[in-house]
Amino acid sequence: MATISEPLGVLIFTPRRDVRRAIFDALDLDGDFVLLSARDAAQLETLMADAPPLHVIVVGENDSADIAQGLRILRASPAYASLPAVYVVDDMPGVAPEGGVDWLREGAIPTELAQRVRQATQGTTASAVPATPIRDYRFAFDAGAAWVIASTPDGCIVETGEAMERLCAGDGPVQGRTLAELFDLAHDATWPLPDGDAIACTLRRSDGVEITGEIDVRHRKDHGEHRIAVGFRDLRATDMAARALSLLAVLEGCPSDDEGMNEAAAMLADALELDVVAIWSALPESDAGPEILARIWNGPSPATWPEAGDLPLLRVCLGGESLSRLVEGEGAALSDPLIEALGLTSFALLPLLDERRSVLGAMLAGRRRSGGDGRVLAQALRAATARFASALELRRAREQGRVRGLIDTLTGLPNRLLFNDRLETTIREAERTGELFATLLVDLDRFKSINESLGHAVGDQVLNAVARRLRASVRASDTVARYAGDEFTMILRHIIKRDDVLRIAEKVVQTMEMPLALDDGSELQVTVSVGISFFPDDAAEGELLLRHADEAMYGAKSLGRNNYQIYAASVDASQQQNAELKSRLRHAVRNNELRVFYQPQVAAASEDIVGMEALVRWEHPELGMISPAFFIPLAEASGLIVPIGEWVLRTACAQAKTWEDRFGLKLRLGVNLSAVQLMQPNLAEVVATALRDTGFPAHLLELEVTESISVKTVPHLVETLDALHAMGCHIAIDDFGTGAASLDYLRRLPADRIKIDQSFVRNIGVDPDDEAIVRATIDMAHRLKRGVVAEGVEIEQHLQFLRANGCDELQGYLFCRPLPVISFEKLLGERERIIHDARAAVPA
Repeated sequence: MATISEPLGVLIFTPRRDVRRAIFDALDLDGDFVLLSARDAAQLETLMADAPPLHVIVVGENDSADIAQGLRILRASPAYASLPAVYVVDDMPGVAPEGGVDWLREGAIPTELAQRVRQATQGTTASAVPATPIRDYRFAFDAGAAWVIASTPDGCIVETGEAMERLCAGDGPVQGRTLAELFDLAHDATWPLPDGDAIACTLRRSDGVEITGEIDVRHRKDHGEHRIAVGFRDLRATDMAARALSLLAVLEGCPSDDEGMNEAAAMLADALELDVVAIWSALPESDAGPEILARIWNGPSPATWPEAGDLPLLRVCLGGESLSRLVEGEGAALSDPLIEALGLTSFALLPLLDERRSVLGAMLAGRRRSGGDGRVLAQALRAATARFASALELRRAREQGRVRGLIDTLTGLPNRLLFNDRLETTIREAERTGELFATLLVDLDRFKSINESLGHAVGDQVLNAVARRLRASVRASDTVARYAGDEFTMILRHIIKRDDVLRIAEKVVQTMEMPLALDDGSELQVTVSVGISFFPDDAAEGELLLRHADEAMYGAKSLGRNNYQIYAASVDASQQQNAELKSRLRHAVRNNELRVFYQPQVAAASEDIVGMEALVRWEHPELGMISPAFFIPLAEASGLIVPIGEWVLRTACAQAKTWEDRFGLKLRLGVNLSAVQLMQPNLAEVVATALRDTGFPAHLLELEVTESISVKTVPHLVETLDALHAMGCHIAIDDFGTGAASLDYLRRLPADRIKIDQSFVRNIGVDPDDEAIVRATIDMAHRLKRGVVAEGVEIEQHLQFLRANGCDELQGYLFCRPLPVISFEKLLGERERIIHDARAAVPA
């Protein structure tokens, strides 16, 4: 096949998401590729229907029937019958994949895949996906073996592997030499050798360097020609592995104080023959810069160490990225004052991570010389980072007093000190992002009588049970703490609507009503009173938030206990605050402080963009971003939502029309309508005028109506929505599941889509009841011939659950956050570039 000068069309075909991502990252980083992907045979067949220009397929082999079916479909198409294939297999030794004539292991994806793909298009190593299985002799050797292939009877080397090329780098070509010239056999043995394993020998480079090792020998028939395949193992690496293994066992015995850290670093340097080992601490909660805890230098003369703040590679490493130059020729050269001052030829700078993948510090290890054991050394160093990370975590625990002072010994929850620290951290983040969050104070009703009548042992059982139930009622990102005695506190983050918090509070109250099983087999019923305050509505300081939540909690007790209450400020203060906020909001509208952000909606099957939702944001010149949950209710109460809503509609339609003219993607635009807007008698006319003035097609506009809006509260609701539907607009029911809409109500509305509220989606994998609600909603919507969009999809578990249960479209942070115009346009531009380049890459 001729060399392709245009970008190469590469199809990535594997059901494993991690392998798809690794392949995509490797080829995307290398550049000059147009990348398409399919996870199964059905998606592959759909992709082929568009006849994309492809030059090679990369197959993540897993021996599944679906992979085999997909390849049969591919071969059946005349356009792709001779498409070259490169197989990616796991890192364990095994046999070649059936149907593959070129392969590499997963560990070699970053370093070798791009070269293999280019070779495949040039016909140098890979060929078309064959109809008959072929076994590859290279699978006789372990991953990374330094192999060569020689002809007989002269033993002339005709092919070499990547590992052998690296081993002899700078030593001239290996091909053309004979096996006798390259390998000096022990015990007077001579070539040719019969098949055998672990045969002692010495590899002789042309520059005189000798490497002790052993070889495996296999005789093969290759298209009728006799070949000898030889795999060489460098025993220097084996020795290094043995030393590293024994070292790691010894390191565990080193203490975690400064002296112990230095002792462990010195042992690491001695055992692995390193010239330098350095450990920095950079705890996330610390405002200070990186602190060096251990520094071992075995160089020929004293070296001057620059300040940590002047080391660019250290900053990158503390950002979570590993930097390794242990293997000769690995990666591009990196410039750093410390590396240059120490004269390091090979080095690794690795982050030290806790179990939550937070960066606690960094480790530098390096040599002034190169070596052939770089890959084994890299594994040993990564294992050593776990030891140092554990030491840093224990150090942090001791310094902060977590073991004795910040964790409640009875329940295992954070205590008052740790809760206050987390509350202040949450406030700082919310001030930066404009986020709304809630503080809850949960108090057990009549707990004193339980202690007095049943004893403190029973009281402790009750407290433990309450702690477990509270923890199970919220998400992992929320905080539950035992504040004092029978008082518990909670921080609920990432709140979109205040109603989400009320739903959780109601859930807490109902959960506590269930009888508690005591150790003696008896049951006890306990109730709670809950007080709620919101940031920044009720207070902007942690102490004041807790005080207001406490006032609300006593309000709940005064109403008979076993309920929850929201903090209510005094009438005068509330009126004064509202008047000031209304004035600021009018100022925002008049001075163009509002922004429209766009969040993509993707098809669940293909994960391709099919729509976008327009979301309004308030960018105050002094206060920064202000959460919509903060100002939208105020706008609705004051009537300002009408001009704001019309501005958002016009702005979003005009922007979407610009994108449609440029990209032609037919993306659906979702715009929210509030209850106040729906009460406008001329709403249909307002929408029609916006569409006419902007030129945006009505069939691409979807108007979202929240489920809580009912026919009773909004007169002529059905008639208004019918009029909008008749214009060609789509209608979606937003926040579905949080209101009280009946099935008859849903059937009467001209709804095209139902949007499952994110409060249910975020509890997938946490709350079986919410999972059941999501399943039922999808099934009901499909029976009514409505599409389904799930909001708040944040993790892979959400995606897999929704896809398995037939959800049509998805929206959430797993795919993309809401983006400003410039960023969203870049997203669409990148999608257009990929499609355009794929079409342009078709050979004439």
